[in-house]
Amino acid sequence: MFGAPGHAYVYLIYGFWNCLNVVTATVGVPHAVLLRALEPVANLKHGTWGPGLLSRAMGIDRSLNGADLCAERLWIERPRGERRAVRIGRSTRIGVEYSGEWAQRPWRFFDRDSAYVSTLSAAVRRRAGILERP
Repeated sequence: MFGAPGHAYVYLIYGFWNCLNVVTATVGVPHAVLLRALEPVANLKHGTWGPGLLSRAMGIDRSLNGADLCAERLWIERPRGERRAVRIGRSTRIGVEYSGEWAQRPWRFFDRDSAYVSTLSAAVRRRAGILERP
């Protein structure tokens, strides 16, 4: 997280899940954005709603920590072709209750119309057709 902007910060949480962050500040300043979910455009067979699921589905592990996100090994890009309009939602952060008043900052941004947002229920995902019925 203290590395160069535009690089990956990958860490292990709960001894099981890898989480991918994008470093956003200058070297030595610990600012990063956690990628909590993504809406797949192709070739992903597992869930991507949640930072651990996203990393597992994409094969992201700590070997990618420090990777340049504009290189060939791991990168972020806009999908090609037509895209639907995105309605940006905003809420307080998740899982940082320990951080006091900082936990209440509305620093979580998401696509309000996506069924891949990490906090949606299984029922919502089933209605959207991205989760099979039990």
